[in-house]
Amino acid sequence: MPPKSRNVNNLATTQTRPSPPATSPQTSGATTPPRSALAIAPSSEKPADFSSTATADFKAELLAALRTEMVGIFKTELEMAMTNNFSQIKSELQSVKSELNANIAAIRSEVDVLKMTVNDMESPLSSCTDDVDSLKSKVDKLSAQLVTLENKCEDLEARSRRNNIRIIGLSEEHGTVDAATVSILLKNARDLGKEPVVDRAHRSLQPKPKPGERPRPIIARLHYYADCVDILRRARAQRWIKVNDSSISIFPDLTARTAKARAAFNNIRRQLRDIPNIKFGLLYPARLRITRGNVTREFTSPDEAAAFVKTL
Repeated sequence: MPPKSRNVNNLATTQTRPSPPATSPQTSGATTPPRSALAIAPSSEKPADFSSTATADFKAELLAALRTEMVGIFKTELEMAMTNNFSQIKSELQSVKSELNANIAAIRSEVDVLKMTVNDMESPLSSCTDDVDSLKSKVDKLSAQLVTLENKCEDLEARSRRNNIRIIGLSEEHGTVDAATVSILLKNARDLGKEPVVDRAHRSLQPKPKPGERPRPIIARLHYYADCVDILRRARAQRWIKVNDSSISIFPDLTARTAKARAAFNNIRRQLRDIPNIKFGLLYPARLRITRGNVTREFTSPDEAAAFVKTL
């Protein structure tokens, strides 16, 4: 913007103002400067200072005008750019909003379907839960009853085998096995005073072995329990007996469950045989008793017995 006109007029007026009349040098003296020189000096410095001030004001006003114009141009271009960008962003946001609304609507419809399904299943599931709880209590009772019945059956089977003995090692070529043959065999093998009364005798129901294989055991039922106890006592004192060409041994006829439980202690019993000053025995049905000095321990678990043997 150009400077104001009043400053220019003032400058012109100042420059054309007449100076005061000069004084004669004769009257003032040789050492005194002329009065015209003293009067003109200040007036010549004042226009120079005023001109520099006017130039500075002009520059300032010009810079302000340029700044205002540049700000306006920048503002206009920025507004145009922002308007274009905002329009594009707005359209993109609108499309995203439409897509989100569609997705939300689809999700809400699916959630509504799931709610209906859950509501339909809630009542049957509740009844099923009650049924499961009832069945669980019944299963627990039946499991307890099953264990009781298994123990009773095991006891009944063991009692039915009380008078039975099992003869191991008699060759298959010995001939027919019957009650009379076993009665004579027991009398001769155990030096009994008389032949024990044998109700039944037969070989086990395993397939007949091939020549050279281990013979099948003989199961015999004695009529009197006292004879059975006496024969087993003699068999513990003398494990193997030579009969003809066979070495036989006699054991009690145990149930499969009891035999398996007792067999679990076989390895431990072999270890105990190598330890001095140890007495041990396998009690019915499957209890290992170990005595060392005045200390006696009984074990029904093979693992606990093995851990104890390691400490000996």
